[in-house]
Amino acid sequence: MIRKLLFVLAILLLIIQLFRPEKNIATTVSTNAIEKHYTIPEDIKGLLKTSCYDCHSNNTVYPWYSKVQPFAWWLDNHVKDGKQEINFDEFNSYTAKKKKHKLDEVVEMIEQDEMPLRSYTVIHTKAVLSPQDKNSIIAWAKDLQKTIK
Repeated sequence: MIRKLLFVLAILLLIIQLFRPEKNIATTVSTNAIEKHYTIPEDIKGLLKTSCYDCHSNNTVYPWYSKVQPFAWWLDNHVKDGKQEINFDEFNSYTAKKKKHKLDEVVEMIEQDEMPLRSYTVIHTKAVLSPQDKNSIIAWAKDLQKTIK
């Protein structure tokens, strides 16, 4: 009985490998990308790319386990959710009010240690933000917010 169950599970695991989500990889930089419309200091740009862009842009750097189901589906869901919250590659398509609100959310999520996600930083250790990194991003977001009319 257990052998049959394990056999069925193994077959199911093999079958689900055939169903892959579309990858979040853009071929060009969006004309709405935040860096095309606002000045972002290089250190902040680096922090955003390392700690935020995999889920909050049009380009995800996929780890090895993204080739294995059901992990690919789980990653795809995280990326879709992240882009829905804020997409730095589409930032300039937002209204001024929405831009300010999204920057408020950036500050709030970082202050509350909700971003980057712990499930992300466990594997992507370079994405962990130091207290200084957090303060730098928060100050940048607040300063940028003041320039948006």
